[in-house]
Amino acid sequence: MALPGHAAIFEDGDARRAILELRQRFDALQTQQQRSAEELRRAAEESAQLRRSLLELASQIEGLRAEQAQLRGLNEQLQREVTELQRRQKDMAQGVDERLRQFEPVKVSVDGQEFMADPAEKRDYDAAWAQFRAGRLSESVQAFTAFLRQYPRSGYVPSVRFWMGNAHFSSRDYKESMAQFRAMLSEAPQHARAPEAALSIASCQVELKDTRGARKTLEELIKTYPQSEAAAAARERLARLK
Repeated sequence: MALPGHAAIFEDGDARRAILELRQRFDALQTQQQRSAEELRRAAEESAQLRRSLLELASQIEGLRAEQAQLRGLNEQLQREVTELQRRQKDMAQGVDERLRQFEPVKVSVDGQEFMADPAEKRDYDAAWAQFRAGRLSESVQAFTAFLRQYPRSGYVPSVRFWMGNAHFSSRDYKESMAQFRAMLSEAPQHARAPEAALSIASCQVELKDTRGARKTLEELIKTYPQSEAAAAARERLARLK
């Protein structure tokens, strides 16, 4: 009868051990499940954080693209403005050059004389000469007089005085005519029209009945400008005055 009791005790011990083992396994499995849940939770958090980071990065990329497009537009606008500014600068430079050329001296040739003259100076002389050529004697004298005041050292001065002398002569103002011709001879005795001026002085003297003065002027003309056409005319006039 002792053997069965011993077997029951043995069986109870085995059962307790099995239960303990099962409990340990359950606890280990539960711990493992808790660890897995924690890892899953952390993975989920990391995934959520990664998604947030990706969304933020995408937003930043989109912002950069928008900024880049804006900068590209600004750059194109700046390029257009620079091109327009360069065009304006070129136009301004050309305009300045043109205006400067209006003031740059130019070479002119008048009555066989070559010299440099300002554009305004040439324009004023041409305007006065045009008045004389049109027969507007009074207007031409006024224009020539204004020219002498404005350009007293101009290369045009001898020619101005010559034509003023002719204008006064045509207006029968012989004294003023002689004054202009004499001033011309005094300032430019080697001028191409100097012999003509001397001959015109003699003509004024004849008109003023100064025969002696006319004869003297003609003799000096022949002596000073012997090869000129005016000298040949002076010889003929001297013959008539005698």
